[in-house]
Amino acid sequence: QVQLVESGGGLVQTGGSLRLSCAASGSILSIATMGWYRQAPGKERELVAAITFGGRTNYADPMKGRITISRDNAKNTVYLQMNSLKPEDTAVYYCNAGVRGSVWDTYREVWGQGTLVTVSS
Repeated sequence: QVQLVESGGGLVQTGGSLRLSCAASGSILSIATMGWYRQAPGKERELVAAITFGGRTNYADPMKGRITISRDNAKNTVYLQMNSLKPEDTAVYYCNAGVRGSVWDTYREVWGQGTLVTVSS
């Protein structure tokens, strides 16, 4: 079993910053793309940013220019630095990863439990 555990969410004022972390643990042979998604109340889950094993990044428009995604492959951890936060960034942020558990496995998608980010006006 593979688990993704997020941390770093919380309450921040408009214009503030937060850094989210997501660590993968369990039976892991390799992790391909890791990413962050978010889901605001009453809305669908949407991509925030993603990063490949080699470090290639993809940022979705809503937060582009205010966020940086990075990863530490040795620690199976992905980070999301968020700056200039706005009330509309309030959401549950989920970590996602494509994980291969062993040489007998294919890659499968794993989700974290989510961490709440609340931006007050």
